[in-house]
Amino acid sequence: MDKSRIFQGLSIMVGLIVLGIMIPTAVSRLKSYERTVDVKGLCEKEVKADKAIWPLVYKVVGNDLNTVYEKIESNNKAIEKFLLEGGISKDEITVTAPVVSDKYTQEYGSNDRAFRYVAKTTVTVCTKDVDKVLALIDRQISLILEGITIENDWDAKTEFMFESLNDIKPQMIEEATRNAREVAMKFAQDSNSRLGKIKKASQGTFSIEARDSNTPYIKKVRVVTNVVYYLSK
Repeated sequence: MDKSRIFQGLSIMVGLIVLGIMIPTAVSRLKSYERTVDVKGLCEKEVKADKAIWPLVYKVVGNDLNTVYEKIESNNKAIEKFLLEGGISKDEITVTAPVVSDKYTQEYGSNDRAFRYVAKTTVTVCTKDVDKVLALIDRQISLILEGITIENDWDAKTEFMFESLNDIKPQMIEEATRNAREVAMKFAQDSNSRLGKIKKASQGTFSIEARDSNTPYIKKVRVVTNVVYYLSK
């Protein structure tokens, strides 16, 4: 018999024996990689709004259109003075053209109204100095004393926003990820396992909302991260 064939046969046999020994170990390792734990990490932070949009809406009524417009011009000057004295700059103030309704031209309702014309005007403040807006809102009674009643218009509510999210994103993601790892560690301990490396991770969407209805200038920022860890015995 050819010796080379004998050696080839022996080599194949040895190879098969080694492979047979290694397969269970490989399968065991493969199965260990299949054992994972999927956890979520939460981070919430309260921040103060850094931008305010404050619309001051008022109405002027009358039967003479020229008189109505003169009153609007007078009111706008009074409001602008009030805002400037409160620390708002001129470039942060916008005055929109008045919307005038002629009650006599409307097809519904009675024409025997006390005033023919109703003009609605909005003066809007847009600023990053939220504290100044809050202080002026508390002092707007001085406008009432001048005969200017600021309306609570549902279509023109004061808005408070937080635009510095990028400044706190890294810290919040780090905290949420750390929170997720703590949860995963607890799960591993309870299941008599060891926590392995991260298999995959995904960052949830950041949400920003008012902390409550009474303090809309205080915002609650929230993010949830999803992390999958390997587990091993």
